[in-house]
Amino acid sequence: MAKADLRIDWATHAAAKYACENWHYSGCLPIGKLVKVGAWENGKFIGVVLFGRGTSPQLGSKYSLGQDQCVELVRVALRDHASPVSRIMAIALRMLKKSNPNLRLVISFASQDEGHHGGIYQATNWVYNGTTSPQDEFMFKGKRATDRQVSQFVKETRIGRKQWELRGVLKRLPTRPKHRYLMPLDPDMRARILPLAKPYPKRAKQAMADFPSAQRQGGTDPHAPKVLA
Repeated sequence: MAKADLRIDWATHAAAKYACENWHYSGCLPIGKLVKVGAWENGKFIGVVLFGRGTSPQLGSKYSLGQDQCVELVRVALRDHASPVSRIMAIALRMLKKSNPNLRLVISFASQDEGHHGGIYQATNWVYNGTTSPQDEFMFKGKRATDRQVSQFVKETRIGRKQWELRGVLKRLPTRPKHRYLMPLDPDMRARILPLAKPYPKRAKQAMADFPSAQRQGGTDPHAPKVLA
């Protein structure tokens, strides 16, 4: 595969939303405040890496960290591209740390329901910390949604969950536990995290690889955003 001219920079909300809706299996942009890092190859927008608070307000409490010290890698939404995902993620992590010096840990989850085992995290030396407790997700208005997202929809519309269920637009989806990966951002945090490491899970049928052949792709869509933040 030919080497491309890769540019990594901050992305706009519109660009992040477009990438998630077109090039990520969830089909949606996460709710809440996000750090949005965009990627361009040869001047063409190819997607985003997004960091946020995730679905739990106690994301870092298990590791004795406050809300300003821990974030989740919530999306890697990329179209067909030439650059390795590992390189894009590494640059995005450096930008995240530089712009948020108090951060000490990044957490990411690989969905077994989507055939992910976390190969990209294994390839970039993340620490594997086992699986999460099973948590139900939902199909809401034709898209997968977390409990937090459904709660936000209910709050905004002032229509209770029961009514949405009766209308047939909200269905509960039992899910398998997700694989949890940790990326410490300083030497002291790494020393604290390494004793928690567990053996990497073996490869399963996977939808996220170092190159995007198995990802949801957007082809050569001419309407993909090209602007920076």
